[in-house]
Amino acid sequence: VKLNDGRHLAYREDGVPKHKAKYKIIVVHGFASSKEQRIPAPKVLPIINLYILILFGVSMDVVEELGIYLLHFDRAGYGDSDPYPSRSVKSEAFDVEQLADKLNIGKKFYVLGSSLGGYVIWSCLKYIPHRLLGVGLVVPFVNLWWPCLPENLGKESLEKLPKQYQITYKIARYAPSWIFYWWMTNKWFSHLRVTPQLNTLAFTQKDLQIEKKCQQDYYYGPEKIEQQGAYESVIRDLLVTYRRWEFDPLDIANPFPNNEGSVHLWQGYQDKIIPYQITRFLSNKLPWINYHEVADGGHMFFFHPPTCGSMLKTFLLK
Repeated sequence: VKLNDGRHLAYREDGVPKHKAKYKIIVVHGFASSKEQRIPAPKVLPIINLYILILFGVSMDVVEELGIYLLHFDRAGYGDSDPYPSRSVKSEAFDVEQLADKLNIGKKFYVLGSSLGGYVIWSCLKYIPHRLLGVGLVVPFVNLWWPCLPENLGKESLEKLPKQYQITYKIARYAPSWIFYWWMTNKWFSHLRVTPQLNTLAFTQKDLQIEKKCQQDYYYGPEKIEQQGAYESVIRDLLVTYRRWEFDPLDIANPFPNNEGSVHLWQGYQDKIIPYQITRFLSNKLPWINYHEVADGGHMFFFHPPTCGSMLKTFLLK
C-alpha cells in the first residue's frame, strides 16, 4: 500500500474476511521479525471444530469464534516495506493510521504489539488515541533511560541483562549512528553484541521451546527480514528506540476516559529482556492500564497457542 509520502508498506491479512469481522486488529511485529509472524491462536480442522461446537457449545478456533480480522505489516525498512531514514517513534503511529485508512479498516481499530513492537503501541497511545478501540501491549519495549523511571530502576534493570545487551544498548544510546552501525556489523566483536541470531541469549527454556516451534511453523530468515539492509531494519530499530523519545510514557493520557475501550499489558515474570519491575512501575503510574503478570512467563509466552487464545479473549471481551 502506498503512503502519502510515496513510501510503500507491505501487509498481510489473516483471520476472518474484513467485511465479516467483528474485531479488526493491526498487529505490530517486534525486533528482527516481519509481517509473516503469526498470531498462534488455537486452531483445529473445521469439521472437528464444528463437532466440538455442537457438543459443547464452544469453539476451539478463537479467531473464527470471535470474528477477528488481523492485519500484519512490515514496519518501515523491514521485509518488503520501503526504508524510511526519518523513522522515529512518532512516525510509526502515523504509519499505522495511514495503513488503516488506505485499507479501509474503519475510523477506529485495535492495535496489538509485542516486544520491541511495543514502542509503536506506546506511540499510538500518544499520537492517535482517537483512532483506537482497544490496545494490547505484550512484554512491551521499555527504554531504560526514560526520564520517568527512577534512576536506580533503569540502572539495576540494565545491569541484570546479559553483557551483550548492556554494551549494545549503551552504544545505541550514546554513540554516533555510524559508530553503532560499525558495532553492529563488524566481525571482530560479534560475540559482544545483540544480533538477530543471538537475540535468544536471554530466553528461558520455555522461550526456546516456543521459538523452536515458531521457526518450524513459519520460518522467516534474515535474508527476508533484512532485504532492505540491516541498517534500515534492525539497526535503525535500536537507534530509534534507545535514543531520546519525543514524549515520556507517563505523559500519555487515558485514551478511554469513559471506559469505551481498554488497554491491556501482559508481562512475563521470568522475562529476562523486558524487566517486570519497569512494566509494574509504569502500570502503577498509569492506572488505566490493565496489568497482567504471568508468573511462569518469559519473553515468548504469547506465542504459545492456548495462552494466546486466552489473551485474545481478555483483550477483546473484557
